[in-house]
Amino acid sequence: MVARRKVQHELTKEMIMDTARSLFVLNGYQNVSMRQIAKELRCSHGAIYYHFKNKAELFYALVDSHFDLLDEKLEEILSKDIDNIEKMKLIMLGYIEFGLTHQSHYEIMFLTKNEEVRSYINERPMLVYDKFAKCLFTLSDRKLLIRDIWSIFLSLHGFVTHYIGQVVGYEDVEDAAEYLVNFLLKGLK
Repeated sequence: MVARRKVQHELTKEMIMDTARSLFVLNGYQNVSMRQIAKELRCSHGAIYYHFKNKAELFYALVDSHFDLLDEKLEEILSKDIDNIEKMKLIMLGYIEFGLTHQSHYEIMFLTKNEEVRSYINERPMLVYDKFAKCLFTLSDRKLLIRDIWSIFLSLHGFVTHYIGQVVGYEDVEDAAEYLVNFLLKGLK
């Protein structure tokens, strides 16, 4: 057995999560093991277990941190002192921008399908949708139906998933995103 190289740096949760994110996106959650993550980090798998008791816990921590980033983006927009229509526009554009700026995050947050983590994967996206729905419902001058808000959300999600892997970032499709959001806003007036 070959001895592992001494780790040149202290292994942190963030380092583990960054490596796991890349592997989960590349190979799928079910095809990644804690040993593979350790191999990529050039450390023992025991070092990873020091931070996370199992792969599911690592995945949950990763997803939580991603949803926290998206939530921060929404809160930043909501705190702006601008009119409601402009705020709705920025919320929709902010969602698209987040998804295309953090493509690997978005894939893990919304596109991972696995029984082991299914309940958790379904829970957090629904909390984001709920916040999104409440924002649009509150900000709109018109009485919105759930199906109106759901259609808008699915349009934004579809836009992001269409461009993931096709563009480097949000800037590549900013004009198209603006067009979509302006089109959706017409239905809210």
